[in-house]
Amino acid sequence: MTTYKSDFLNILEERGFINQCSNFDALDAKLLEGTQSAYIGFDATAKSLHIGNLTGIMMLYWFQQCGHKPITLMGGGTSKIGDPSFKDEQRVLLTDEVIEDNIKNIQSTCFKQFLDYNDADNGAEMVNNNDWLDELSYLAFLRDYGRYFTINRMISFDSVKTRLERESPFSLLEFNYMVMQGYDFLELNRRHGTILQMGGSDQWGNIINGVDLGHKADKVQLIALTAPLLTTPDGKKMGKTINGAVWLNADMLSTYDYYQYWRNVDDAMVGTLLRRFTVLPMDEIYKLEKLEGAEINEAKKVLAFEATKLCHGEAAAKNAEQTAKDVFEKGTAGGDLPSITVDKDRLDAGIPAIDLLVETSLCASKGEAKRLIKGGGARVNDTPIKDLDHKVSTTDLNDGAQLKLSAGKKKHALVRV
Repeated sequence: MTTYKSDFLNILEERGFINQCSNFDALDAKLLEGTQSAYIGFDATAKSLHIGNLTGIMMLYWFQQCGHKPITLMGGGTSKIGDPSFKDEQRVLLTDEVIEDNIKNIQSTCFKQFLDYNDADNGAEMVNNNDWLDELSYLAFLRDYGRYFTINRMISFDSVKTRLERESPFSLLEFNYMVMQGYDFLELNRRHGTILQMGGSDQWGNIINGVDLGHKADKVQLIALTAPLLTTPDGKKMGKTINGAVWLNADMLSTYDYYQYWRNVDDAMVGTLLRRFTVLPMDEIYKLEKLEGAEINEAKKVLAFEATKLCHGEAAAKNAEQTAKDVFEKGTAGGDLPSITVDKDRLDAGIPAIDLLVETSLCASKGEAKRLIKGGGARVNDTPIKDLDHKVSTTDLNDGAQLKLSAGKKKHALVRV
């Protein structure tokens, strides 16, 4: 393992965050000179960020913990284009109103558990690239900065080559994305003295454009640093489930479901995820990642609790942990499980189990619910549902005026009156 002089790079190295850097020596030296500024960009394509963004957030977290200033750049301007990197087709274009609403939601929820925005010396700062991109004059921008970008170099990056090799349409609008991102880096250096842009390895080409632009336009040394993308043992990108993205906002994914995502990761991923997404001391992580067999479940519980605590707070993590114990160890249900409320009159008359499986989002459709019942995976209060016409009624309620509906062994929801 490489040893650096700066705490930040040593932490990133031992926790598995380093893939490429445009100049390790220059960055290492710069970090020893005093407080530095670094940023990561986040496009506002949804109301919440997801765990695919967590690697970047944790890099900013450690940057601040080492005494430096993290900047979260919201792509109010670039979100109007959408990052085309490694995409087969153009993203759906969002309106200004939708983008602004997404930024407000992300701003109020996703970063505050991880970053300190109130520190007097190195408090995190959030900026919006629409503040400068929206004011650019097209002809003036082309004249002043277009000359620094060559088509030859831009099409040499993997993110572009992949699209062209598949002969997928690549619009001029999308091609401008990397130019805009490069300009962001230059603008942040001018406004905040930012020397470092970080991101996933798929962003290398976009970030290097900014490094080159800084050198050519302002004769400044900017630095790129990327982390390896996380993939599951079967090669899939982490952060996706059958039901979609693993969101950071509790109103888009319950704390319990967030906890359960980490609790159910592949055994082979536990050590990597403990390093990346918890702040546990490395000595403790070394011990946990050595566990094997049934003992690996204890390491998964630690991972789930620590990752949930970072994102949602300790109280929410304890609730999710207790709910998991109630469901899987005690056979009871409660606490933080996803839930719906139904009218008593409706339950008195009996509600088709198929309908409830869909209403609780345990199944995406009635067809899926039917297949689940036929396969023996649907249960009410841990009792298998054997009949497609089965109705759930008030007789299924426990003393707490609720019942537990299950799809398989790991997905549960409460139905309350």
